[in-house]
Amino acid sequence: MEAYFDNSATTKALDSVRDIMVKTLTEDFGNPSAKHTKGMEAENYIRQAAADIAKTLKVKDKEILFTSGGTESNNMALIGTALANQRAGKHIISTRIEHASVYQPLAFLESLGFEVTYLHVDHNGHISLEELEQSIRPDTILVSVMYVNNEIGAIEPIDEIARLVHGKNPKIVFHVDAIQAYGKLVIRPKKQGIDLLSVSGHKIHGPKGIGFLYIDEKVKIRPLIYGGGQQKDMRSGTENVPGIAGLGVAAKEMYTDHSAKMEYLTGLKDYLIDRASELEGVTVNSLKGAEGAPQIVSLSFEGVRSEVLLHALEEKGIYVSSGSACSSNHPAISGTLKAIGVKKELLDSTLRFSFGMFNKKEEIDYAVDVLKELLPVLRRFTIK
Repeated sequence: MEAYFDNSATTKALDSVRDIMVKTLTEDFGNPSAKHTKGMEAENYIRQAAADIAKTLKVKDKEILFTSGGTESNNMALIGTALANQRAGKHIISTRIEHASVYQPLAFLESLGFEVTYLHVDHNGHISLEELEQSIRPDTILVSVMYVNNEIGAIEPIDEIARLVHGKNPKIVFHVDAIQAYGKLVIRPKKQGIDLLSVSGHKIHGPKGIGFLYIDEKVKIRPLIYGGGQQKDMRSGTENVPGIAGLGVAAKEMYTDHSAKMEYLTGLKDYLIDRASELEGVTVNSLKGAEGAPQIVSLSFEGVRSEVLLHALEEKGIYVSSGSACSSNHPAISGTLKAIGVKKELLDSTLRFSFGMFNKKEEIDYAVDVLKELLPVLRRFTIK
């Protein structure tokens, strides 16, 4: 049996996504900038995808900017906004549990003279609204907070953050990394007070190498890529039509019968938490039900190194993650786990299980049965 529990790293594409991508690669393959019929056909796919995505967020089509994925969306949101608004100030606020595609651009901005305040989180991964309020200064121009943490599934109080930030200063730009939230949560940027929203296609059963950045029409932001002036001069380069078309289909599909889909995922999450709690020496770092994201469970296994357990599970056809897939080239102890106060001896003994629409309950039973066999054996060989 095979059980793929690494959907927060990437998901299997939907059949409908595959079909439209093949069509745009082999039949409607024109360059969307071309003036002939083939070009117009390609451009129509882009328009349709923007319309479908905008509908899921209840925003305007023109506020959707296609990118190469979540990392580029985050980079553009942070660097583009900071450079465009630096005359108003050089202070930025973020958190200690952001993804590398946020904290690395912030480190770059710090090297340019910007100052970043990093907010602490509690043991559930939630920021303190009081600390946020105290951190806002007259020269604060940007606040960036992830919606759903990619390691433990913590959901930040985005609505309250937006109210607080804009209540202090309506000109502060509020960016939300929604890469693990889009498709899972109902998001309404206009209603919630979100100015910028980053999304990645391959987290929602869409293609890799595509994403988008929602940019509220009032936001002042600079492009990062210059050239042919595509996407209204905001991101030059020939658009990835197959990727965009696939992303549009995936977005529409994820928000069709959305509550039923999320109820299903939450059921899987809660079932794994319940079953894992039966095992000796296992600590759950994620919240059950609607208090946490529907697709992510973080589990710490006492007395076993995460990498050893990951590969032992892999040999049984079970695929999980020891952290963020994007950080696998630079392995280090998770900043998120440290920030929420996970015991020192468990920091290198934690795995993430993440679900997608193709997962089944039987796979969880299989994984728990395998863990029951593996854990006593692996703990016996652990060097104290």
